[in-house]
Amino acid sequence: MMSAAIDAFLAMLAAERGAAANTLAAYRRDLEGAGEVAGDLERAGKADLSCLTRAWADLAPSTVARKISALRQFYGFCMDEGWRGDDPSAVLVRPQARRPLPKILSHAEVERFLTQAEEEAAGDKPNAVRMLALLELLYGSGLRATELVSLPITAVPRDAPFLSITGKGGQQRMVPVSRRAKEALGRWVAVRSAPGSPHLFPSRTGYISRIRLYQLVKELALRAGLDPAKVSPHVLRHAFATHLLEGGADLRVLQTLLGHADIATTQIYTHVDSARLVALVNERHPLAAARAGG
Repeated sequence: MMSAAIDAFLAMLAAERGAAANTLAAYRRDLEGAGEVAGDLERAGKADLSCLTRAWADLAPSTVARKISALRQFYGFCMDEGWRGDDPSAVLVRPQARRPLPKILSHAEVERFLTQAEEEAAGDKPNAVRMLALLELLYGSGLRATELVSLPITAVPRDAPFLSITGKGGQQRMVPVSRRAKEALGRWVAVRSAPGSPHLFPSRTGYISRIRLYQLVKELALRAGLDPAKVSPHVLRHAFATHLLEGGADLRVLQTLLGHADIATTQIYTHVDSARLVALVNERHPLAAARAGG
């Protein structure tokens, strides 16, 4: 039965690739949805699958690409198991989906942002010191918002300048902590008043939420004279990655630091850097200046 084949495929993803529960649920939705249109996937041929193109006509290219990827992996598994000798999903043409370039902040904007946080933390008020520590880790270590707010107090480095992070899918990685971030963390731990909490950034109900972090970052951006629409925890993570790449960081190293499972995800930053270089040429090249002077 189709459901048995899908169950076996998902079990393989969980056991051999360590796929997270959300990932497995997404695969199941895509495969079962395709089966509702094309029939029993285990026995479907190219003619059966070709009708999916019409069924998916109104979906975003990225969504269609994800569904096709799920089918190709499923049929690859079926062939490995000897359940069939061909892959009918070859009839489906993957759309060319361009990922939007992430928003980025310039070095000057980041410096302005951090300077505002440092000035506010000068009096050692706990909330201001906490904000400085949060920012130093967002920009200095490239953490995801969820990874940051859920850090345990035991994650604070003592001798080794690294944090042990549990990222997407429960994957573990080590990220470096800059001298600035380590100093900010030390200041925060000294004024943090939650002796019974296991969380580095505690709240009354556990740890501060991603939404609260988002609000705090927006509020600080406003006080720093920056457009709040341009700034978020994720934008600071992008700035970390982009500025490292501009400085000559290796893409594979960047992939490890960011916790990306696929190097293709990290490669978006090469496009960001290219876009910056094109803008620089258009604005600063002597011929551009001569043309503008006309």
